[in-house]
Amino acid sequence: MFRFLLHPLLSLTNSVSALVLRFIEYIGALKFRSGNYYGVTAASRQPQRLAKLSYRQGSSSKNQNPLVKKTNWKVLSRVIWFGLALVLSSLIGFALPSQSYINPNKSALAIRLPLSTQGSKIVDTTGQTVLLTGVNWFGIETEMHVPHGLWKRDYKEMLAQIKSLGYNLIRLPYSVQTLRASNISGVDFSIGSNRELEDKSPLEVMDAIIKEADRQGLLILLDSHRLNDQRISELWYGDGFTETDWIETWKMLANRYKNQANVIGADLKNEPYGRASWGTDDPNTDWRLAAERAGNIILAINPNWLIVVEGVEKNVPGQKLSTHWRGGNLEGVRRYPVRLSRPNKLVYSPHEYGPGVFNHPWFSEPSFPENLYDRWEIGWNYIAREGIAPILIGEFGGRRTDRNSKEGIWKRQLVDYINQQDLSFAYWSWNPNSDDTGGILKDNWSSINGSKQRLLQGLLQPVSFAHNLANTPVTVPTPKPQLIPEPVVRNPITKPQINPRVSPGVSQVAQSQLEVTSKMYSNWQTGFCISMQVTNQSNTSVGDWQLSFRMNQAAINNTWNGNFRPQGSQYVVTPMDWGRIIEPGQSRELGFCANKLGSDYQPQQVSVFVR
Repeated sequence: MFRFLLHPLLSLTNSVSALVLRFIEYIGALKFRSGNYYGVTAASRQPQRLAKLSYRQGSSSKNQNPLVKKTNWKVLSRVIWFGLALVLSSLIGFALPSQSYINPNKSALAIRLPLSTQGSKIVDTTGQTVLLTGVNWFGIETEMHVPHGLWKRDYKEMLAQIKSLGYNLIRLPYSVQTLRASNISGVDFSIGSNRELEDKSPLEVMDAIIKEADRQGLLILLDSHRLNDQRISELWYGDGFTETDWIETWKMLANRYKNQANVIGADLKNEPYGRASWGTDDPNTDWRLAAERAGNIILAINPNWLIVVEGVEKNVPGQKLSTHWRGGNLEGVRRYPVRLSRPNKLVYSPHEYGPGVFNHPWFSEPSFPENLYDRWEIGWNYIAREGIAPILIGEFGGRRTDRNSKEGIWKRQLVDYINQQDLSFAYWSWNPNSDDTGGILKDNWSSINGSKQRLLQGLLQPVSFAHNLANTPVTVPTPKPQLIPEPVVRNPITKPQINPRVSPGVSQVAQSQLEVTSKMYSNWQTGFCISMQVTNQSNTSVGDWQLSFRMNQAAINNTWNGNFRPQGSQYVVTPMDWGRIIEPGQSRELGFCANKLGSDYQPQQVSVFVR
């Protein structure tokens, strides 16, 4: 799926109205039919309308008025006063408490590549279960022929930020047309390492992204998102391209990245829909048969890859649900499974969205949101539950994360479901310029959307893979004795242990509750990126903490998960509101990227203290 342009912000009135309506339903004063209280984009799944760089275009605000079945006017008058009070309180800054999905910090899981499958699990070569928890970074499949955002950011910074947040996978979309092209656009070559991309072809840019992801410890799932660079085709052929074109492109990529261990698989075709069928034995439309043809050819070249097969939209004999998202219908797998020469390389991948993308009828059923569990079980999760194969949700996302809008409720239910079922996923999207979903990044392409990251944080599983940590050295200046930051090097150098500085007025007991560690995730000629992790080692919650450090010859150009305030060469960092309290055993991660202004650029005297 692909989304572009900015979606209008939803009004405060709608949010407050949703709270009021839920309160009304709760006390039993009014009974409503399910409705939609927020804007939706109508050009996504059913039907699909196309823009120049969008799979859907435009949005229509459909604020459906609830239907009153029976009114208790006495209670209603009280409800009206409650609603007015709620509106007033929201204007003066009253906020309902929000649940945190941030779990105790997970250390990086050391895995051995390549990956395979074992029943419903993805496993490494030792049989250890690996959950793929990633993001989609789109753009190569568009007319720009490169991942989006490089007009604002250094591509190495972008990868470092993805890594620092705890994601372990990037689903990287491409188009057949892009990989045959020679030109790229949408890159500011004056920004840091982007100059390395100048005069490169789209395929060479993909090489650079993949190799840097490898160096930083990120896995890559290649995604055949489009045939041309304009739209998603119904089938694996069309839009001026044949099945042979599609398969030959996969053969080229399988050969090209055969020895690139962090490229772990092939998502064969993005969201088959329309005429695409499953189990019909029609060679022109049966996506299952096409997936077998392509998958087995790829495995003959590169037997290490996972073969990721998405569902269809409809046209499955005996399907129980009348409507699915495009690519989300895997009902046919039980009767018509994909048959690969290496069965332990097969992963099924549905896509799942909420009413902010398209307001399907099931979001307005009286049983919402409980009806979602039956849909997910019937549509695709039975595959994992019955041990047929693993499930990787290749796309899900949306702008809302609250507990009141239907999109927010849907997303929270799905995140809980992913957690309970131990499913892999790739969130749509990293990019903020996704029309109807937004992204993990905000519109400035550097700040993090805190509510989304907080919701996903508990699902994330950082990984490291031995070949990446052992072979490719990173050039790092000789460290000074007072430095705490520990660059990510392939052969770590033991450094002297420095005690954190205690700020005036802070007791040593309070100070000893927290520990800060730093790692340099990326270091190049003109810049670097650092991640800082603060851990609560005590048995009690700690709040109102801050970081401080000194940095002499560097200028910060991007930060995440904290407010960095310079005071000369001294920096004071306060966490975002959602990260202010650290529970026992939990950690908070924040960081920055900076331009080097001299040789004395590394942060010094890094310390954490409680105000």
